[in-house]
Amino acid sequence: MKLLSKFEIGERGIIKAVHGEGAVRRRLFDMGITPGAEVYLRKKAPFGDPIEIALRGYELTLRKAEAAHVEME
Repeated sequence: MKLLSKFEIGERGIIKAVHGEGAVRRRLFDMGITPGAEVYLRKKAPFGDPIEIALRGYELTLRKAEAAHVEME
């Protein structure tokens, strides 16, 4: 198990689970971050926050705190 927030640039993985509660979890699901989706980490800001991922054919920017709720395989 590895969290999306721990990925390095160029790393790929499949979403295994989305943790968190309420609005945070709902927001992640609304952005298409759901179990089974493939994720590719494209970029990281100089201090690691935010990160840019490619997912379902589009690019998405996430805060590291949001990415910490996404369990990868």
